[in-house]
Amino acid sequence: MPATAYTLNRAAHIISYRGLHTGEQFASADSSALDIAAAIYFAAENNFPDEFYTDEVTSLEIIAASADTMAAIRALSAAIGTEPPTTEITPDHDVPDYIEHVCHWAMTTPIFGTQPPATSEVIGALLRAATAADSITAFPHQTERSAA
Repeated sequence: MPATAYTLNRAAHIISYRGLHTGEQFASADSSALDIAAAIYFAAENNFPDEFYTDEVTSLEIIAASADTMAAIRALSAAIGTEPPTTEITPDHDVPDYIEHVCHWAMTTPIFGTQPPATSEVIGALLRAATAADSITAFPHQTERSAA
């Protein structure tokens, strides 16, 4: 199984076991629950920094610095079905904020909704994203376009 699909599947299992954290920081100090981005990081890196409990800014930097984590977060972002917000990094240059997109989606009631996604819905999205990532890797010629 390709790395992104494996990471997303593992993140789904981690959330199933530990729970989904939707409060302050990236992990709950009172339980073993993890934010969706922290679960993906843990799945990709097999490491869980203490900063996830106490320092949101450093946590974001740690997550963004992991190529495997970001590949999985981008795949999940694509599977959610809404566009990620953008962040201006220089005048006239915005970049998608995939971490914000997946975290916000997992903890916020959607427009016309009555509650945020249930943990089972978050796990389902992770598994669908894993299946999509596995399919794209299995048939890479389907995503490439010939110049001919």
